[in-house]
Amino acid sequence: MAITRQVITSLQRDGTDALGTRTVAMKIVDESIVSGSLLTVESNHFCILKSRGAVLNVYETGQYALQTPDKPLVGSIVQGFFGGSSPWVYEVIYINRSKLLVRNEGIATSAEMAEMSYVVDYYIHIDSKEEALDLITHMPFAGAVIDTKEIADYAGPAIEQAINQIIQVTKMENINERISDVREAVKLHLTDFLKVYGIMLNDLKVLITPRDERMREL
Repeated sequence: MAITRQVITSLQRDGTDALGTRTVAMKIVDESIVSGSLLTVESNHFCILKSRGAVLNVYETGQYALQTPDKPLVGSIVQGFFGGSSPWVYEVIYINRSKLLVRNEGIATSAEMAEMSYVVDYYIHIDSKEEALDLITHMPFAGAVIDTKEIADYAGPAIEQAINQIIQVTKMENINERISDVREAVKLHLTDFLKVYGIMLNDLKVLITPRDERMREL
C-alpha cells in the first residue's frame, strides 16, 4: 500500500497487490486523505470510504477524485482550529473480490469414540458492493487487515458442528461412505454462516482420516 501525492492505492511500490491472496480486507487511516485525493480501485477490489464510523461511499473499479466535507475550508485554517491536525479522519477500506482459499482443520469422534482428523478447504469471495458493506459491518477489524485465517476462525465452530452431527453417529468403518453427506452438511451450514458477513462460498472439499496413523492401515 502507498499514499503518494494524495493518491490512494492498494498497489505497493513494486506494483504488486497489497491484499494478495490471503487478505480479505485492508484498512488505511491517514490524515492526508482530503477532497481532491485520487482514489484508485483495481479490478479485483471494492473500496469503502468511511469517516467517524459512517460510510460515505462504496466504489467499484476505477479512479475517483474524493469529495469530502472538508472542501469548503482552507487547509491552513483547518489545521489552526484543530491543533495542527485535520478534523476529519477518513478510513479507506479495500475489499478483495478475488476468490480466496480458506482451510479449517479439526478433530471429530466417531460413534465408537475414535478420533478422526478433518480438513476442509473452500474458496470464498465478495460478490457485490452490498456484500462488501456486510463484511465490514459484521466482522470488525482487529488490526489493519482481515485475512483468511480470521475467516477460518469465525467459520470453525459452524464447520465443527456440521461434521460432528454426522460423524458422531457413524462408525469409523462407514465414514467414507458418508463423506458426501458430510460435505453437503458442511456446505449448508457454512453457506448460511458466511452469508451474514457478505461472503459467498465456492468449491468446498472435505477430507476425513483416522487421527491415529495405525488405524489408517486397518
